[in-house]
Amino acid sequence: MQAFAFYLFATVVIVSGAMTIGSRNPVHSVLWLIMAFFNAAGLMLILGAEFIAMLLVIVYVGAVAVLFLFVVMMLDVDFAELRAGIARYWPIGATLALALLAEIFVAVLLSLRPGRISGRPDTATQANVPNIEALGALLYTRYLYVFEAAGLVLLVAMIGAIVLSHRTRRDVRPQNVGQQVRRRPQDAVRIVKQPVGQGVEL
Repeated sequence: MQAFAFYLFATVVIVSGAMTIGSRNPVHSVLWLIMAFFNAAGLMLILGAEFIAMLLVIVYVGAVAVLFLFVVMMLDVDFAELRAGIARYWPIGATLALALLAEIFVAVLLSLRPGRISGRPDTATQANVPNIEALGALLYTRYLYVFEAAGLVLLVAMIGAIVLSHRTRRDVRPQNVGQQVRRRPQDAVRIVKQPVGQGVEL
């Protein structure tokens, strides 16, 4: 049963990935990408990596893919114009594809020889230690500086995105909160006792 589920999820991931690239409608491409993420999460559950499976569902499906979907649906992008000059980029795309295939081939060869990448034999996690607890122990002990550096990079990216989006525009009148707070009621409202039968003076 486990082997059947593995081959089923793997097949759906491959088909979804191919449809993500081959779909002409970008909205359909994002939907196929979400399908690939869900089935990849199923593969991670079969392999015993619950934390990575939850990351795929919460972070990638719940945030990244949905963000892609909203951006594609809300922006008025002329995809016909974008596809017009795609032929001139085929050599670059083919070169990148060959480089990725070579990396995958090398990774598969190295995976068949355990203990050669890190220079020491693989150490198995104890059976009574949960997967998330073992991952947290590694992150906050051996890979603490790398983990902190990744957080710093994300912080810099977030600040850069805020700075780039918060630009000064000349065609709008921004709200001056300090001026509104300092304004006194007597400066904003004029109380006039108007006699009966007379008009209002503007």
